[in-house]
Amino acid sequence: MTRSTRQRERQAEAEETAEESEGVRECPECGSDNLVKSSDRAELVCDDCGLVVEEEQIDPGPEWRAFNHQERQEKSRVGAPTTQTMHDKGLTTTIDWKDKDAYGRSISSKKRSQMHRLRKWQERIRTKDAGERNLQFALSEIDRMASALGVPRSVREVASVIYRRALKEDLIRGRSIEGVATSALYAACRKEGIPRSLEEISEVSRVERKEIGRTYRYISQELGLEMKPVDPKKYVPRFCSELELSEEVQTKANEIIETTAEEGLLSGKSPTGYAAAAIYAASLLCNEKKTQREVADVAQVTEVTIRNRYQEQIEAMGIHS
Repeated sequence: MTRSTRQRERQAEAEETAEESEGVRECPECGSDNLVKSSDRAELVCDDCGLVVEEEQIDPGPEWRAFNHQERQEKSRVGAPTTQTMHDKGLTTTIDWKDKDAYGRSISSKKRSQMHRLRKWQERIRTKDAGERNLQFALSEIDRMASALGVPRSVREVASVIYRRALKEDLIRGRSIEGVATSALYAACRKEGIPRSLEEISEVSRVERKEIGRTYRYISQELGLEMKPVDPKKYVPRFCSELELSEEVQTKANEIIETTAEEGLLSGKSPTGYAAAAIYAASLLCNEKKTQREVADVAQVTEVTIRNRYQEQIEAMGIHS
């Protein structure tokens, strides 16, 4: 048998193995071999009868799309994606805190002391100057507060970008790092449409509410952040959930907010207080009464605010209490 014949046989065997691994199968329902992969739903579907043969398929490809060779080269990367939530954008190496080798076995005492020294120097050289150390502290504060508030990762990314912009424009000078970091997080929540009031932000922050508001107004004006007024309806689902109220109350509260806002009652009013009053009114109308104190505690407003907004809303709705 010649060398060329052996090569052809090996090639044929490789092709057969590849076909088997691709799993050329038939539909168990109609016997058709016309199976189509749906990339957007991660399913393998029979194109003839519509049976879902496989679901929750894993896509081994990248999360980005490229339409030519240049774009493919620009987007190609190795390792985790970069992130704005870390001062070095996640590009440095991290030494694991576990004193174990690749097989999970404990390392010797000499190696342990060596790894301890490596970790120490790794931590020291990650930040080359005071500016980077301050940025690292600010971004860790944003991450801590975002975790306490339970906001999604996109908000953390936006808050980090806003803080970096403030740092670049030299807006931090004369202000506390915590104050600017908290204001950046509040601005990010507003920008991403995640309803969080100043009271909630100040609860997880180490800065007073007055300073947060003052710093927020300053950086939003200097950076040209276009902020739309907060819609009170965005607070309704969360407040109703905490008060254990039904969907009927939630729908009624949204209706009250829409109707009264059209008459101009919302102008100049606190969105949290307005939403709380609408929920209180809706709970009375739907016979799921909650006290003003209960609603005020959840919305973090005073009972006086709820009473005043409540009276205005029921008068505008033409309802007599």
